[in-house]
Amino acid sequence: MARTGDRARAVPVSALDSLDFALDRTSPVPLYYQLARQLEAAIEHGTLAPGNLLGNEIDLSVRLGLSRPTVRQAIQSLVDKGLLVRRRGVGTQVVHSQVRRPLELSSLYDDLESAGQDPTTRVLRNESVPATADVAAALGVPEGGEITLLERLRFTHGRPVAFLCNYLPATLLQLDTERLESTGLYRMMRSAGITLHSARQTVGARSATAEEASRLDEKEGAALLTMQRTAYDDTGRPVEYGTHIYRASRYAFDFQLLVRP
Repeated sequence: MARTGDRARAVPVSALDSLDFALDRTSPVPLYYQLARQLEAAIEHGTLAPGNLLGNEIDLSVRLGLSRPTVRQAIQSLVDKGLLVRRRGVGTQVVHSQVRRPLELSSLYDDLESAGQDPTTRVLRNESVPATADVAAALGVPEGGEITLLERLRFTHGRPVAFLCNYLPATLLQLDTERLESTGLYRMMRSAGITLHSARQTVGARSATAEEASRLDEKEGAALLTMQRTAYDDTGRPVEYGTHIYRASRYAFDFQLLVRP
């Protein structure tokens, strides 16, 4: 087992205390891949947080007893994933962890919180508006009828990751803006006695407009993941229609495929 050294110069002591790398030199798995996976796990679990410094490749190779090309290959694989960045005169720095979300009926806030991603929310709109044709069709209400519109920015570790636009029947529940900024929408629904049962969801991708790029701290034209969802309660009533966009550089959907018998 290799342990990091020279701790004070790399990352805070609290983070390095748990950085034990189990590198199996007899395994057919390349050492660079073993190192990359363990660094990625430390980032995903928050042991290595955004802004933490890992030092330069020479320091890391000495600390871990690995060749410099091995360390360089491991670091480059995480740079390519957008988890690390090389800074001249500083060394290798953690940028952020990518959010990986299961494709299931769950709240983004709950998923981020359970993954240790430190979610926060900024409510941009919480108001009553007339239903457009597509929203009316999704929620089963008359076109032009009153509905509730929510627009929120969701952050992880202080960086924007998603822009959420949700439409709900006007009489469904009271949506307090202050509470929306401290918890998730689905959690508020459950507290109000609404039992979410199923949803119809479509995932896609497109380029960011100038306005979207500004909101999400991306460049215009950057890749975005898109999601449209209509959620139903246990009586079959549509209770929420959402159109969300996510930064592709910081967000991914995970799902399992089963072979049909």
